[in-house]
Amino acid sequence: MRAFTYERAQSIEAAAQAATSNPEAKFIAGGTNLLDLMKLEIERPAHLIDVNGLGLDTIEATSDGGLRIGALVRNTALAANETVRRDYGLLSRALVAGASGQLRNKATTAGNLLQRTRCPYFYDRNQPCNKRQPGSGCSAIGGVTRQLGVVGVSDACIATHPSDMAIAMRVLDAVVETVKADGSRRSIPIADFHKLPGKTPHIETALDQGEFITSVVLPPPIGGKHIYKKVRDRASYAFALVSVGAVIQPDGKGRVAVGGVAHKPWRIGQADAELENGAKAAAAVLMADARPTEQNRFKVDLVERTLRAVIAEARG
Repeated sequence: MRAFTYERAQSIEAAAQAATSNPEAKFIAGGTNLLDLMKLEIERPAHLIDVNGLGLDTIEATSDGGLRIGALVRNTALAANETVRRDYGLLSRALVAGASGQLRNKATTAGNLLQRTRCPYFYDRNQPCNKRQPGSGCSAIGGVTRQLGVVGVSDACIATHPSDMAIAMRVLDAVVETVKADGSRRSIPIADFHKLPGKTPHIETALDQGEFITSVVLPPPIGGKHIYKKVRDRASYAFALVSVGAVIQPDGKGRVAVGGVAHKPWRIGQADAELENGAKAAAAVLMADARPTEQNRFKVDLVERTLRAVIAEARG
């Protein structure tokens, strides 16, 4: 690990200012992803800004009946929160499906959204990777691709986003609240927060340099049956081959997002509209523009089968 300097941020604005003035700075909270990447010298920040003391670890009701989740709320606390379990069951289920108990005790809400891909070529510094070094090429294309993306991919990157929580947030239409160095605030719909790779796979989110996530806001509860189903190679501590998060109403209408297939949580509005017509119809919309490889072509069928299981569970 390379040498770096360290400070404890005294305020949200100070944290954003410190990160804006130093392009080689990174925020650190739980550190469950960042520290691993630093040890491998994939992330090489010259300065770490510890944001754990900023008090952003509360879960509060909003004036319209929704929920504001502080950026530093740990995954374990969020999954166990009574209101989340009762009104946003999909979120609780997705969180529990991720990582291990020990990691969930440290991982934060904002950090979960910002975690980086687990593509093996991204982690192998001996292999060219456009996410690590823009313009160097994508070793995954033509390589071992079983775990990688099938939709929303580009000629520059076929990596997937690893977060389970983000899939639930996408279904629930969450909004990410941020602060910039000048004190201005933004509210970014989760649909716009993560980027597709295109020609710039190293640009993963809509955040500007130094922009700091303060909270994630959930709209008022939508009811229905909340289901998260994750298909993986082993029962725990594994990232999804395919995951499906859905909220399905008694009349069969609902919302659905898919993980393990794209650079961001994958949700298509027309697929929501097709849910009442069954898994085949909805999956056909979700996977309409799929560009699978021979090794991960099975994911296209797996999305439909997993969605069929979700719908069957919703119908009891």
